[in-house]
Amino acid sequence: MKNARIVGIDVGTTSVKAAVIDEAGQVISRFSHSYPTHWQTGGAVEQDPQDWVRLVHLALAEMDLDGVVAAGLTSQVNTHVFADADGTALLPAIVWQDGRAQSVAIALDARVTTEDKLKWWGAPMPIDASHACSRMAWVAENMPDIWQQTRWVMLPKDYVAFHLTGVVATDAVSSIGLVDQTLGYVLDILDLVPGARDRVAPIAGIMQSIGLIKEGPLKGVPLICGTMDAWAGLVGTGGAQDGTSMYLSGTSEIMGISSQTVTPTSGVIVFPDYDGIRLHAAPTQSGGDAKMWFAQSNGLKLDEMSALVAQTSPSTATPLFLPQLQGERAPLWDADLRAAFLGVSRATARGDFARAVYEGVAMSARMALEALQASAGVKSDVILCGGGGFRSASWNQIRADILGAELRVLELGEPGVLGAAMMAGVGAGHFTHITEALGALATYDRTYTPDPSQRFRTEDLHSLYCDAIRQTGDLGKRLTQINAR
Repeated sequence: MKNARIVGIDVGTTSVKAAVIDEAGQVISRFSHSYPTHWQTGGAVEQDPQDWVRLVHLALAEMDLDGVVAAGLTSQVNTHVFADADGTALLPAIVWQDGRAQSVAIALDARVTTEDKLKWWGAPMPIDASHACSRMAWVAENMPDIWQQTRWVMLPKDYVAFHLTGVVATDAVSSIGLVDQTLGYVLDILDLVPGARDRVAPIAGIMQSIGLIKEGPLKGVPLICGTMDAWAGLVGTGGAQDGTSMYLSGTSEIMGISSQTVTPTSGVIVFPDYDGIRLHAAPTQSGGDAKMWFAQSNGLKLDEMSALVAQTSPSTATPLFLPQLQGERAPLWDADLRAAFLGVSRATARGDFARAVYEGVAMSARMALEALQASAGVKSDVILCGGGGFRSASWNQIRADILGAELRVLELGEPGVLGAAMMAGVGAGHFTHITEALGALATYDRTYTPDPSQRFRTEDLHSLYCDAIRQTGDLGKRLTQINAR
């Protein structure tokens, strides 16, 4: 990629992040700007799609784009925009954390056999409240006028791409749960919702140019289709290499393993093989979101919370935290689970609660990782890590202790941006394969190793965590029902 630069853009859950990267992996320019998420009663979680478009244009206006030859996109997924033929959003975007379609999802999932799931996907993945068909069925049932006006049900990156290029396209990996292992739509799934097959976008290759940017400082530059943030982030962290384990931390925790071995395992997502890369993924529901909730509830800044945890050693005053503030995804896939603190005493202080939040999130990651290890047939002593959640040294050490593995942290703190840039580099012909791009662009600058003195405590604590999830889940659901009366 001599003398060339590429742009990676990540439309995340809380912000738009972007960077201009040169052929040596040096960050020339970067951008990050947050936008609001609207949480409402009844489980609704929404965003304004125009915020994504506005901030992408702002990123391109503010960064140094000299020498840029291609741009790549990634975004949050299982966030859906219902748009008309002109690309106008008919509703606020329904965010992946939105649980309104849970009852619809249960009914749809009951219509699909495990045998069919294994045939299509290679794993018994659930149709949950965030599945595209669940969302389409919910809108069709509750907003029939909107459903009739809907021409496209789009993911955030595809909505942004349409407004940049005028081309409607998506990719197979982002369409997980809608496509089979041949990377084509499963019509039997789409036909669960009448009209769904007419409202999904044409599929393009992840590293394929979908068109040229129409206007602005990158006018005439090819836009590479890209894919979902989990795949882009896992690959950007190191997942292009078979047998590698990865850990992404942002709003949620996402565990990943790259392996051609597939052992059907409940609760795990197995992506279709793409260009020799077969990713097994387990996205949890709450990671940085739990940290932000606790910090905001206690009047703390995020760095203040990390400092507080660094000063607080585990003790008999440390409670157990279950981080399911808004249900759980992998490996439990239960939108109705709720969080809890267990073992609180008069001796429990704010630092003990904060430490428990860090530990609880790490244990949810371990539960997800163990399911992945069964699915992929891989257990590694080293985990490659990336994302804003790894800025806290105290949290990173807790994670290393609970996971029992060495953590190596990506130097560029935004693996989704790096993955999008890698895909753009391949799509523009400046790398022959994503593994070449990984070798050129990815470096790691921090390492955390497990503290042997914590081994027995963390093993017992994780066993207790798993028991607590099973035993308190129904109690939390009953409490929610009582308070809703």
